Amino acid sequence: MDTAGGLDDSSSLPPGFALIAEDPELGPAVASCLAEVEKQLRGAISNSDPLADATSRHLVEAGGKRIRPLLTILASHLGNPTRPEVVQAAVVVELTHLATLYHDDVMDSAPYRRGAPTAHEVWGNSVAILTGDLIFARASILVSELGGEALGIQARTFERLCLGQLHETVGPGKDEDALEHYLSVIADKTGSLVAASGQLGALFADTPREVIDVMVAYGEKVGIAFQLADDVIDVTGLKVKSGKAPGTDLREAVPTLPVILLRRAAAAGDASAAEVIALVDADLTSDAALEKAVSAVRSHPQTQEAWAFAQRWADDAVAALDPLPDSVVKQALASFAQAVVSREV
Repeated sequence: MDTAGGLDDSSSLPPGFALIAEDPELGPAVASCLAEVEKQLRGAISNSDPLADATSRHLVEAGGKRIRPLLTILASHLGNPTRPEVVQAAVVVELTHLATLYHDDVMDSAPYRRGAPTAHEVWGNSVAILTGDLIFARASILVSELGGEALGIQARTFERLCLGQLHETVGPGKDEDALEHYLSVIADKTGSLVAASGQLGALFADTPREVIDVMVAYGEKVGIAFQLADDVIDVTGLKVKSGKAPGTDLREAVPTLPVILLRRAAAAGDASAAEVIALVDADLTSDAALEKAVSAVRSHPQTQEAWAFAQRWADDAVAALDPLPDSVVKQALASFAQAVVSREV
């Protein structure tokens, strides 16, 4: 999303948020805030050290949807959106997101991010990790200026991000349910920061506490729905704008919802699920083997159950908005929640 370019073109926004561009008052207001976020974001990562400056700018200049700062700004329109703290909070959540990407790409050995070579491919693992740390530090400086409550939100979110990555890395315990473990991981790794984005926007817009709580509940649920859909998209081989190669998670043996459901079905005696799992657990080094596994997962009924599972989380996110009065913001948030499970975002 080219946030610096404004909202005159609804196609520049994630699905659902196009409603914002069409509103004669909200559209220009959000566009102005997003442009300021982009300006401050680039200022926040600038560094007098040439190497640090280049590595920090790498992902910002690669673009991105800016969904988290957009949620911060939209949440602020449930109250007083003119306070300067709103934009600063939006910059904080995007900096935090960017920092996690540097670390995630190293841990996943990802060759590309947003269509460009990842930082560790260009500068090596150590520089990429330190760049993520540096960006986290910049986010911490900015959030410290926003006061104790914001600092607490950021610290607790950072804790959850780390725990989510840790738990994903070590996998479920011996007696832990695989699905429950998986949901807890994506709640921490994705849901927590999306929730914090809406929470900070509502907080600095001086909305009532119940509105802040709504944005926390909505953000957590829509973040989970987003990641569930993303994982189903990967193993079904659907083409999306992310540029991620179909079946990447299968090849890297990353447990995702369709495979977890297939393993459950196989353990319960479903012979067709067991056949698919045999393909998934085989050597997927060759493209032919991977394509065969992807095709088998895509065509199995458990994958439709996975889509339905993601849809239920999106529906729950929409339901979380019920206490809010009707508005374009509420409609856009609801539309976005539905769009993440039928998407090209």
